[in-house]
Amino acid sequence: MKDFGFGIKKSGVIDLDKADMSLMREIAAEEPSFLHCFYCGTCTATCSAGKYTGFNLRRLQLLIKRGQLDEVSERISECMLCGKCQWVCPKGVNTRHVVMLVNKKLHARKIR
Repeated sequence: MKDFGFGIKKSGVIDLDKADMSLMREIAAEEPSFLHCFYCGTCTATCSAGKYTGFNLRRLQLLIKRGQLDEVSERISECMLCGKCQWVCPKGVNTRHVVMLVNKKLHARKIR
């Protein structure tokens, strides 16, 4: 077969009925502002870690809400916890606390 330089991608469909939403619920219980995020990207635009690594807080929060914990555990350690994202968030999401909770919860589950 001729190689055209591309392949078939894995389906990006996420079945939210089968996803592990427990981490999202645990974080929302301890930090209710987590549910206010509407993915505007302001946090990502100001992120110091994002400029030098593949860290993206907006994507991280979306992955948590989708229950994709394996991908979350790969990226969470790149956050420098500087707090810039928290200062610029228009909805007042305590992003720094969310990242610390994710670290704590993943460590407790031994996913990291």
